[in-house]
Amino acid sequence: MAIHQAVTPHTAENPSFSLMLALSLPWLDRTIAIIACVPLVWITYYRLEHWHMGIPLISYVAVTLLLIVTMIVRRPPVRVTPNPLYWLLAFVATYWSILVLSLFQPGRSIASQWVTDALSVVGLVITVWARLSLGRNIGFVPAQRELVSSGAYAYMRHPIYTGMLFMYLAFALCAYTPRNALLFALGLLWFIPIKSLVEESFLRCDPEYAAYTRKVRARWIPFVV
Repeated sequence: MAIHQAVTPHTAENPSFSLMLALSLPWLDRTIAIIACVPLVWITYYRLEHWHMGIPLISYVAVTLLLIVTMIVRRPPVRVTPNPLYWLLAFVATYWSILVLSLFQPGRSIASQWVTDALSVVGLVITVWARLSLGRNIGFVPAQRELVSSGAYAYMRHPIYTGMLFMYLAFALCAYTPRNALLFALGLLWFIPIKSLVEESFLRCDPEYAAYTRKVRARWIPFVV
């Protein structure tokens, strides 16, 4: 999908427009993607060393590795938001578990293992399905790449966040304390609904995406919400 935007002297001299063009450069986008993955590699290593949660941890590692691979080979964007608040939101949402790592407590399991394992597997299946459906059209900051409306995206507009919901719930049940539950809930809040709505507000100016939102009504759970 290509966006044809007329470049007038006024837009060419606009700092925001110039920044958006610069952020769309393939080499810069790839560099940003690689740098953005470094903290994810570290937190994955940390959790493998310190968390012992069986299938929930294995599911998390698998999803994170798939995320890193697709980020590194991602498609260059047509346009990227230059809004610093959107970038701040993406930073906080993406690295929330790292930012609050020192606040987590050991906790205790409040659900049977089959429940947490089932939640993790469901989250893993949905997330992998969504990642494969999205392909190389991935990013943390709101950006317009190729519109995907097949696979998981034929049923919900943010299936990756749906998968995260199940996986976060599994972690919260495996290591429950009131503080941990609050931290996991806040981590989800950044994505559901805040980041979802921010991303859509950026993408809706494209008529093709606006038509997609009318066709696929559900944001996170098909036929529900």
